[in-house]
Amino acid sequence: MTDPTDPAIRPASAVPAGRPTPADLLIRAAAVHTLVPGEPPRRAVAVTGGRITALAAAPDGLDALIGPGTEVVDAPGSTVLPAFDDTHTHLVLAGHSVHGVPVHRARDLAGFLGLIRERAARTPAGEWIRTTVNWQEILLAEQRMPTTGELDTATAEHPVLVRRGAYNMVLNSAALRLAGITDATEAPPGGVIERDEHGRLTGRLIDRAVELVERVLPRPTLTERIEGLRAASADFAATGIGTVRDCLVPAEDLDVLDAARAEGALAVRVRALVSGFAARTPAQVDALLDRMDDWRAAGRDDDRLRLWGVKFGIDGGFEAGAVEEPYQGQPCYQGRLLWEPDELLAAVERVVGRGRRVGVHAWGDRGLRVLLDVFEQVAERHPGLPPGTLVVEHGGLARPEQRARAIALGIPVTVQHPLLHDGALTQQRAWGEERTAALFPLREWLDEGALITGGSDFPVGPYGAMLSVWGMTTRGTTAGVVGPEHAIGRSEAVALHTVNAARLTGESAVRGGLRPGAFADLTVWPVDPLDPSACPVDALRELRPTRTVVDGLTVHRA
Repeated sequence: MTDPTDPAIRPASAVPAGRPTPADLLIRAAAVHTLVPGEPPRRAVAVTGGRITALAAAPDGLDALIGPGTEVVDAPGSTVLPAFDDTHTHLVLAGHSVHGVPVHRARDLAGFLGLIRERAARTPAGEWIRTTVNWQEILLAEQRMPTTGELDTATAEHPVLVRRGAYNMVLNSAALRLAGITDATEAPPGGVIERDEHGRLTGRLIDRAVELVERVLPRPTLTERIEGLRAASADFAATGIGTVRDCLVPAEDLDVLDAARAEGALAVRVRALVSGFAARTPAQVDALLDRMDDWRAAGRDDDRLRLWGVKFGIDGGFEAGAVEEPYQGQPCYQGRLLWEPDELLAAVERVVGRGRRVGVHAWGDRGLRVLLDVFEQVAERHPGLPPGTLVVEHGGLARPEQRARAIALGIPVTVQHPLLHDGALTQQRAWGEERTAALFPLREWLDEGALITGGSDFPVGPYGAMLSVWGMTTRGTTAGVVGPEHAIGRSEAVALHTVNAARLTGESAVRGGLRPGAFADLTVWPVDPLDPSACPVDALRELRPTRTVVDGLTVHRA
């Protein structure tokens, strides 16, 4: 019989001896990895009121906390870990994509166009047809995007929007007409309207050019948006993710996220970065910040949905990241900077001057160098900024001197191996094998003392807790193993998604580890992911939890 007065099982808020508060949930497992420094694995964990209330070294060590309403999970072969964070992803895009034509399943353009043709056959003429966004053209047999002419063969009766990630689109003729894009249309600053060798439109829009289409797209209903977020967030949770840091939330979609939370449709916690990509002038930045202040003043911030800050981008991605040396086979092309440094400095200063945080996308080494120049000036002009106010998103091609600068400034960096996994072939075409292999030097970042955190950058990369751990420990990609010298260990990779992630968001006291008083955000795994003898490295890639718990509630059960 266990002793209910034993401090090892005493809840965080003390109760009279002999009368412990019954747990809502009690899990007995082979190992409970708390990830609290210096603590050995435990065998049982109790949850009450959305919080971890007790842990014990023996499987039956918390049995005194079992009451009439306690759910007891006996999992003698399983392992418990904190729920994972995806610290750079796009939940809102995932919610939109739930209803899209599933072109990510296609293996060639014939199959790709066939899926669009099938959707057109059951869609009223004139309605927009959109695709899912989590696919890469390099993985199609033809290794290219479809063209306007090819999309027209799938349907001429519907405007078609093919989207890959956040910053690449291809339109059919009907969609180009509705967007008002002609051969004479000039791309907006920071955007590309692609043309062929004869100067004719290919239908492809890149970076800020996508705004030409977004302004004419019909808005789905609120119910459709909520159901998209319900399905998408549940799928994140099914991979072991309990919190997402959504790095591209349009300001108007804060209300959609709020409505989804009110409906109980968010299976995961959300930390939202509002998109500042369209805020190019001081007045526009101020208007965006005013809107954020109004949203927060209405009392909408809570532990499930929190407004984190503002997102900007200094350069492009695979085909437009700003680099110091020219692109492979393009001696006059070094990618694109999306901001003049002085203008970005002014925008970032306005944000931090209002007490907000900033995350800035930087992919190439030139982009990262310019961004660090900006951050350095911000830090000098605003001494005493709270830790984590300025964040580098990606920092893909980070040279030693840039890493040293970021660490000296105390700048955290979010990294995403799944992005490298899916994009390696595309990046090799643009930058060559050597620079592609140098992306995400995780081993060096950690050894040099950086705070780095793990994410996916869905829809460019696939999300998944252990999929990311597999990638960071093997450096496996669609192009094979790249840069194996940059690999890190399993426990380090798990920490990037848990302990480090909570440090980034400033929530270490309540998230990232399993301790009494912390949020009851945890995952149960059929094997121990930290034990190579129990879980070979390649098994990590497909490993999914049997249960994901957020705020004490089971949001996924296998």
